[in-house]
Amino acid sequence: MLSLILRDIRRAWTGGGAVFPVAFFLLACILFPFGIGPDRVLLARIGGGVIWAAALLAALLPVERLVSPDADAGVLDQIVVRGGSMVEVAAAKIAAHWISFGPPLMLAAVIAAGLLGIDAVTLGKIELGLLIGTPGLAALAVATSALVAGLRGASSVAGLVMLPLAVPLLIFGAGSIEGGAGALKLLGAVTLLLLVGAPFLAAAAVRVGQE
Repeated sequence: MLSLILRDIRRAWTGGGAVFPVAFFLLACILFPFGIGPDRVLLARIGGGVIWAAALLAALLPVERLVSPDADAGVLDQIVVRGGSMVEVAAAKIAAHWISFGPPLMLAAVIAAGLLGIDAVTLGKIELGLLIGTPGLAALAVATSALVAGLRGASSVAGLVMLPLAVPLLIFGAGSIEGGAGALKLLGAVTLLLLVGAPFLAAAAVRVGQE
């Protein structure tokens, strides 16, 4: 399991799977003030929601490459033949995706906060929310990737599947900036539900795809 996590992390960084989402996230945060205007008070007030929306869209970018390459290359079949569990494989992929995606996104949020005029206190709340919520995004991304693996136009289908399911993370993540501990608890509950359920959903999707 550890070797699979390390392999996926290495593949994400060498193949651009970890760089492109962060670059997209920063680009979205850079372009947003041009559409709103130079009103720093308004930007600071809505900046937290902008960061969460950009993070959600950025998490969608590498979805197509999380499971499909291994499924097409027969790697998953080999793991099953050797007695491996698809649930453990899915859990390993979730961990690898979060490690390659979550911390860099949290660092990029510091730059985005400066662009949007967000103060240090609000930035701290955003970072805490991202720390709690990005594992849920990673779990949802892996489950979505397993569901659309092998489909034609998988990237478009992945967006239709993942975005509606990620709405609770977006609502509670953005709400935690003003809502305090209550919204954070709800965000943590949604993340925990995704972390528990996503490996089983991904494993079931992979097994169906192999039949």
